[in-house]
Amino acid sequence: MTVLAGASVAALLAVGLGPSPLLPAQLLAAVPGLLLALIDLRCLRLPDRLVAAVAILAAVPAAMLRPDRIGPALVAGAIVLTAYLVVALLPGGGLGLGDVKLAAALATILGFFGWPAVLAGLVVPHLINGPIALAMLLARRGRPLPFGPALLAGALIALTAA
Repeated sequence: MTVLAGASVAALLAVGLGPSPLLPAQLLAAVPGLLLALIDLRCLRLPDRLVAAVAILAAVPAAMLRPDRIGPALVAGAIVLTAYLVVALLPGGGLGLGDVKLAAALATILGFFGWPAVLAGLVVPHLINGPIALAMLLARRGRPLPFGPALLAGALIALTAA
């Protein structure tokens, strides 16, 4: 299953980005991204080192190739960090600090691809997890729902659609 997920991510990135000089960096960043999704699904944890690896592997090459987008990328990351931190600090907010850090890192990466990508990266994860959360609520299954995989899938969709 992991191999199939990795192959699917690689194929989506290759088709979505085409022959971009950013493709190798995004493919490399997908490896810790897949690990983050697996860990969050199994343990409800998003290790800081893997979040940092995704951020560094994807954002540094984007910053080098698109230095004019550094400002908007950092603003996108700061806005998402602030908004998600507020939600995480609310009683019963349902977000962990790992989700907050991952969302900020992904928003920063998406900021290099423009505001439509950032917006899609914010909306799509909720469209993915929303129906799942609703089904769990209706089935009265009160277990926590990992948000990291939805964040990563949303960023992938936003990145390939940008």
